Amino acid sequence: MPKVFEKSLREVAEEIEKITLSRENGIHVAKSLRMRRGDSLIVSDGEGRDFCCEIEQTSPEVVLKVLFVAPTDTEPEVYITLYQGVPKGDKFAQVVKQCTEIGVSEFVPVIMARSISRPDEKTAAKKVERWRKIAHEAAGQSRRGIIPKVADMMSLEDSVKKLSGDRAIVFYESGGEGLKDILNDFKRENVHSADIFIGPEGGFEPSEVEALKNAGARVATLGRRILRTQTAPLAASANIIYELSSP
Repeated sequence: MPKVFEKSLREVAEEIEKITLSRENGIHVAKSLRMRRGDSLIVSDGEGRDFCCEIEQTSPEVVLKVLFVAPTDTEPEVYITLYQGVPKGDKFAQVVKQCTEIGVSEFVPVIMARSISRPDEKTAAKKVERWRKIAHEAAGQSRRGIIPKVADMMSLEDSVKKLSGDRAIVFYESGGEGLKDILNDFKRENVHSADIFIGPEGGFEPSEVEALKNAGARVATLGRRILRTQTAPLAASANIIYELSSP
């Protein structure tokens, strides 16, 4: 069943009987998805509530009949913030799309020492806006209950200031603790959030790893193979969600 997000529903009570979709969502549902009267559709408020609906009309506006409201059951039990070293080309867009599908809740693009891409302020703002749209689309496609946040681009120094203590994990190509050992500690401490750091092409400078360690982060390895910068966050987040979710 297709799913769209309507931010206007965040202040709406569950007793609502009708929903009129925004123009953008209406065009998407009627033109792109080619849905018709009687078809079923899920509309989410983006904060964990799903309105399960039936389409009543598609022109001139898309109007839905609300059948029932329920909490979203597709969100992972762990909140992952991904601090990704900004890669070149369109790789960050790929990371946002696929990690949204997996269950990452927040993305922070970080300019690191070995980042090849170093856009100016205007270009960076355009890129971030595009990444936010990609997160929105991927959240609907994968039936997420929230739209993941995409932060403005920042330096590694600024990202260190945002760390949540020993819940941060740096995935270092030169080795570290086994991820399973770290996550076993998280489970014993009933931790349900993680900040994960992935380097850009070429990985981290040793000084960057030291700065993160000094801020409380733990250094982990994803195995003996060296993963691409757009592959590593998929492997890391999938493992974290699996290990920290209830059976």
